[in-house]
Amino acid sequence: MDDLKAKYLAQIADAADEAALEAIRVAAVGKKGEISLKMRELGRMTPEERKVAGPALNALKDEINAALAARKAALADAALEERLRSEWLDVTLPARPRRQGTIHPVSQVTEEVTAIFAEMGFSVAEGPRIETDWYNFDALNIPGHHPARAEMDTFYMYRAPGDDRPPHVLRTHTSPVQIRAMEAQGAPLRVICPGGVYRADYDQTHTPMFHQVEGLALDRDISMANLKWVLEEFVKAFFEVDDVELRFRASHFPFTEPSAEVDIRCSWEGGTLKVGEGDDWLEILGSGMVHPKVIAAGGIDPEVYQGFAFGIGIDRLAMLKYGIPDLRAFFDSDLRWLRHYGFAALDVPTLRGGLSR
Repeated sequence: MDDLKAKYLAQIADAADEAALEAIRVAAVGKKGEISLKMRELGRMTPEERKVAGPALNALKDEINAALAARKAALADAALEERLRSEWLDVTLPARPRRQGTIHPVSQVTEEVTAIFAEMGFSVAEGPRIETDWYNFDALNIPGHHPARAEMDTFYMYRAPGDDRPPHVLRTHTSPVQIRAMEAQGAPLRVICPGGVYRADYDQTHTPMFHQVEGLALDRDISMANLKWVLEEFVKAFFEVDDVELRFRASHFPFTEPSAEVDIRCSWEGGTLKVGEGDDWLEILGSGMVHPKVIAAGGIDPEVYQGFAFGIGIDRLAMLKYGIPDLRAFFDSDLRWLRHYGFAALDVPTLRGGLSR
């Protein structure tokens, strides 16, 4: 046994790789290895001889296995050391300019809108994109027969037969967030609600998923005059012009009364939009005084509080301000388009430093 021990320990120490080590293992402790064959001879020994030879053979087998494992670990460490030495990377190299990230125009415009309304005291409220039909329709005074509730316009979530839970939809606007904000915060209240919304429509100026920002202000003495001032200040700040003229046209929305669509005076001379000049008008948003039923649905007394609300398409604002012709390109995941229209990641828009740089 001493000869076997010396023989295999020497071979293990000299093994140059794992293949040679495996060959030694098979020769020593494999099914037909020398030590394994010795252990089979225990059955032909007398009990007294087995008491001596058995423990000695087990100890030899354990020692050989331990030596094999130690040598295998040493070979693995040596291989890793060699790999680390040969495969190196200089992390001090400067970043490649073409691989620097850019901010998507939708994200940029959302930040610009948030910065403007934050200066006016509005906070940001968020809510789920999958809503119950109560938050999305009923709480907003949208009746059951309204066309917006038809399956051809709204994405309804699947309900198994016999499921008595209320229907859920992909929200068609961010107005449900206004209801949730009223429930959570009460009045007085000033919030904007930016986010993605979904409608079954798809063409050059419509996509099944797009982005809106809606605003809500509630207090005891808010009027349409306050709404007009807020929207004028927003348009001047967003389009970065000194003066702007808005035109309010009477309209109808179930959640506001009275309701108005808002146009801005503009010029399309040379195919370029110029806000605040010219003889053309461009519709940009819908607005109005919040319907008393909507205020009541939010858990607030409409006899005490009143307010205004408005809704603007973020994607449409980006198209107008930055000359993007097709809304569908916003969702094509084309890096060339993003490199052309994208914004520097570290240029955070502020009213004092400039919204778009």
